[in-house]
Amino acid sequence: MLNPFTDFITDEDGAVTVDFVVLTAAITMLGFVVVTAFAPGATGLANRIEASMDNVNAE
Repeated sequence: MLNPFTDFITDEDGAVTVDFVVLTAAITMLGFVVVTAFAPGATGLANRIEASMDNVNAE
């Protein structure tokens, strides 16, 4: 044990957990970006559908 910092950096215990956390964060951010990109278009489409349904006469 020459240098505790070197031992800490080269230690691989918990590496899978760190990989999982980073991968989960990346997937979450990708989902957020996709939702943010498509939300205005989906809202506009929903508004057009609502407007066309308001014009239908139900008897």
